[in-house]
Amino acid sequence: MKSKSETASRTVLPIPDRPFTGPIMYDAKDPNSKFPPIEPLRPPKGAPNVLLILLDDAGFAAMNTFGGPSATPNADRLAAGGLTYNRFHVCALCAPTRQALLTGRNHHSVGMGNITETATSAPGMSGIRPKNMAPLAQILKLNGYSTAQIGKCHEVPVWETSEMGPFDGWPTGGGGFEHFYGFFGAETDYYRPDLYKGTTPIEPPKTPEEGYIFDADIADHAIEWMQQQKALMPDKPFFIYFAPGGTHAPHAVPAEWSDKYKGKFDHGWEKLREEIFARQKKLGVIPADAELTERPKEIPSWESVPDNMKPILARQMEVYAGYMEHTDYQVGRVVAELENLKIIDDTLIIYITGDNGACVGGGLNGTYNWMLMVNGAAAVETPEFMASRIDLFGTPDAMNHYAVGWAHAMDTPYQWTKMVASHWGGTRNGTIIHWPNGFKGKGEIRSQFSHVIDIASTVLDAAGIPEPDFVNGIQQAPLQGHSMIPTFTDPGAPEFRDTQYFEIFANRGIYHQGWTACTKHLTPWLTMVKAPELDDDVWELYAPDDWTQSHNLAKEMPEKLRELQRLFLIEAVRYNVLPIDDRKTERFNPEIAGRPELIRGNTQLLYSGMRGLPENIVLNIKNKSHAVTARVVVPKGGAKGVIIAQGGMFGGWSIYVEDGCPTYYYNLFGIERTKIKGKTPIPAGQHQVRMEFTYDGGGMAKGGTITLYVDGEKNGNGRIERSTAVLFSLDDKTNVGCDRGTPISDDYTCATSNFNGKIEWIRIDLGEDAKNPAHQISAEQRYEVAMAHQ
Repeated sequence: MKSKSETASRTVLPIPDRPFTGPIMYDAKDPNSKFPPIEPLRPPKGAPNVLLILLDDAGFAAMNTFGGPSATPNADRLAAGGLTYNRFHVCALCAPTRQALLTGRNHHSVGMGNITETATSAPGMSGIRPKNMAPLAQILKLNGYSTAQIGKCHEVPVWETSEMGPFDGWPTGGGGFEHFYGFFGAETDYYRPDLYKGTTPIEPPKTPEEGYIFDADIADHAIEWMQQQKALMPDKPFFIYFAPGGTHAPHAVPAEWSDKYKGKFDHGWEKLREEIFARQKKLGVIPADAELTERPKEIPSWESVPDNMKPILARQMEVYAGYMEHTDYQVGRVVAELENLKIIDDTLIIYITGDNGACVGGGLNGTYNWMLMVNGAAAVETPEFMASRIDLFGTPDAMNHYAVGWAHAMDTPYQWTKMVASHWGGTRNGTIIHWPNGFKGKGEIRSQFSHVIDIASTVLDAAGIPEPDFVNGIQQAPLQGHSMIPTFTDPGAPEFRDTQYFEIFANRGIYHQGWTACTKHLTPWLTMVKAPELDDDVWELYAPDDWTQSHNLAKEMPEKLRELQRLFLIEAVRYNVLPIDDRKTERFNPEIAGRPELIRGNTQLLYSGMRGLPENIVLNIKNKSHAVTARVVVPKGGAKGVIIAQGGMFGGWSIYVEDGCPTYYYNLFGIERTKIKGKTPIPAGQHQVRMEFTYDGGGMAKGGTITLYVDGEKNGNGRIERSTAVLFSLDDKTNVGCDRGTPISDDYTCATSNFNGKIEWIRIDLGEDAKNPAHQISAEQRYEVAMAHQ
């Protein structure tokens, strides 16, 4: 008799229960009282474990496996025992690639036309996954898989990332994962991450001084999870999505890794491209007749770099190379545990070497603290400034990022980089597939055109699980990818994907039967340059035999170009790409973009215990006058600790009590630090502590005067000459009653930052609402604010 798992129809999920139809006796001891045993659901027989690995911001040429300068022995080993795909493509930006990977649909189809922080109300840009497009993890879980997401998660709508949820878009909410351990957003401080387990924020298990680093931690966690899963459910396969922080900025790696590469990049990025190109041909990951594309004029030559900058730039690349090797090492530890558990032969490993091309966020000169780049303050980083901090690159005391020239080299032999979805430098990433029980090929290369949306179909095909027609009562849209399984056993298998569009920030392209047409609309690092009109964009055309897109045929073949341009528009309509949106700063404003925001108006109330609040769900106090008022209860013996903190050691502000006195601390990018301390201690009992910031005006990032009050009486004052314009931090949050992540002030550590009294409430006021002649907030005023937000 076949088991339930063998006979179950899997097109409707959850698989419906079938009621018992046999005879039911009055007495359980009756010989005729027989019920079938309870049988846990399992996938079809032979379904493999699945380990899906996705690295971050690593271009096609970053790894030694694909000709790059970084030693990646674990990727090399998997490639030698499996298959290497050298025409695999992603979406040129993080969140779009990740949501496409996890759903098997194009990124605009699942609402992720860009990152969640720039979501708009357009269907293709909303950041919201449609309910008729269930993710792969949910399909696998409902078919009997154990599921875990470990590492980076950048798929949650930004307005849903607080501890109040809703959790529909979270991995363990609607994402289909039973377990999550990692962080949310684009990046975190990898020495002091903003860490979550499930939906609960937690502290890292060690400090940087004790040797903590994020990618090693998640490797530990993945190993422990696999051990427990196989100890308790040995007959049940698992699906692990393992997403390291590497190699996204900040480039964080212990010096023993980066020091291996000292002196290896002193010859510059152009020479490095030539070396990589030669290795790629020797390895066979590009054809022997492929051509190396030219350096764009927007990227300076190494020869033109001032001599006093060259050692700084070379060190940036040394750190990155060590970072990539360290990331691959952690992946290798996870893979080694599959061997220890004796399950590697029955595990389908998919190792995608990047979610987009190499990142250009460091600008033309790279950066010590890339918050300076985000805030348009790169001019602060003079050669002298950078040289004085060169030994800090890669350490917990920096948020460093390499220069654009290195990013271009990491995308050798292709044109352009991350965010440039029009060209292969932004979208082509090598991928390795290893599955000893699934195919015999070892060390072989596959060149069929493939895309990240093909992974979900491939995994379901390998597991023998059909696409569901219904999930949770909702009829499902078909997957938009195709299974890569035929290529596993046949190197000459026919192309399974004729057409694929690409679009990020209006950089757009179309692939069709080997031909590509594309247009670069924006250069990512030229943020202050006015974008051209969409109709003025210049399109390029490349033939099927042009592996690197090096010969533009647009003038020679205008009819073919027009054919592909029309096809792009057809695909754009089909997959919710329209309207094409090239807006930059406007999309960070929720009111303009049309996405929800939790907090509206000029006043916000916070309460004790509210921690880990992302910057975009707290009132924006930048570039304007504001006030922060807290009602606290001071214990006998005096108060100490943080009342409220926003940001971290690379940018932010904090109100705390030192020596019993109210203190305001403003940290400008970790470079300029201003401390304003009150004159007299706060007495024991209930009191109001208030900080008023009067902005100078006249533009962004200007200075202002600060006044401290206790119970309406002036207690201290001072000023800052410059302020943060756009963002305090990408990862450090707002915390009430403590400072978590990295400390804003040197006067305390995160461990010693806890407020020793009671915080009853905190109120943030902007503009006119910040002007309170009495400097105190009455119970009636506080009630009115609370009611206004109902």
